[in-house]
Amino acid sequence: MSDFKFSIPLEVRFRDLDAFGHVNNAVYLTYFEIARCRYWIQMFGIHSFEEIGFLVVRTECNYRLPVRFGQTVRVAARISELRNSSFVFEYEVADDEDKGRLVADGKSVQVFIDPKVEQKIMIPPEIRLRISEFEGIS
Repeated sequence: MSDFKFSIPLEVRFRDLDAFGHVNNAVYLTYFEIARCRYWIQMFGIHSFEEIGFLVVRTECNYRLPVRFGQTVRVAARISELRNSSFVFEYEVADDEDKGRLVADGKSVQVFIDPKVEQKIMIPPEIRLRISEFEGIS
């Protein structure tokens, strides 16, 4: 997680578990979503869905180790790639209490849209600049 400039702690809740007592595979995408939203709020100060302007169009998750009830995980997020109208978030989920063992990682692709016409648009220059400066990417 040393390459990630943004991370948040999350406590595993009972509702996150599957029949085996592990965090359910689908819940990791929720953990990614929580980190993505908090990243966006920190970067741009937005507080409503109307201010976001992008849709998630692809996700992937690699499950490394089981996580159980009562554990705290740290979810790191970063934007690793800026394209014309889309961008890539990368995520790492680590056990926050056990030397940062990696328990899952993944990616998501988002595309900027004009919500009025539901068409993709170019990433706004001010957003591209802010992300580039924060993440150190071009």
